[in-house]
Amino acid sequence: MSNSFINREDINQALETLKNGGLILYPTDTIWGIGCDATNPEAIEKVFALKGRDKSKSMLILLHNDNQLASYVKDIPEVAYEMIEAMDSPLTIIYSGAKNIAPNAVAEDGSIGIRIVNHPFCQQLLQRFRKPIISTSANISGEPSALTFEDITSSIKNGVDYIVEYGQKDHQKGKPSMIMKLDPSGKFDFLRK
Repeated sequence: MSNSFINREDINQALETLKNGGLILYPTDTIWGIGCDATNPEAIEKVFALKGRDKSKSMLILLHNDNQLASYVKDIPEVAYEMIEAMDSPLTIIYSGAKNIAPNAVAEDGSIGIRIVNHPFCQQLLQRFRKPIISTSANISGEPSALTFEDITSSIKNGVDYIVEYGQKDHQKGKPSMIMKLDPSGKFDFLRK
């Protein structure tokens, strides 16, 4: 997405914010997102409040490596690893049987959407944080997704605790990931291509 230099202080500030239960505004491999510690229910409540989002809607989480999936999903069909390997664009997979994640990040049916990121800032942040991070579009619920940093409204910018500097000057429009729902049996459906 952006080839700008990753400032160590930028990563450290984002990390501190996450560790303290705060919200960050950050670039991902798709579009700008609002993020927090996916294991912290209070932080997730703040995301729902900021977005004005219906609490029955689940959030998705980001991981930096597919080796981490087993820590957050009960049964992972082999096809999940094959799809992650084969995809050359961002793919969010909805798995049944979420575990070790804050209950308010998980859908009512126990499923969770997970994307393995391929983005320099996100990867470094996730590697250092060592926990999954919530990623939800940086917009008020029901409004169009912000495809660049400039598209993000001031109410979102003012509502987070830290805004990541990396990628702010990148004018390339992001786009949401593909979404695939995966059954423990290995059966899958694309919900968004």
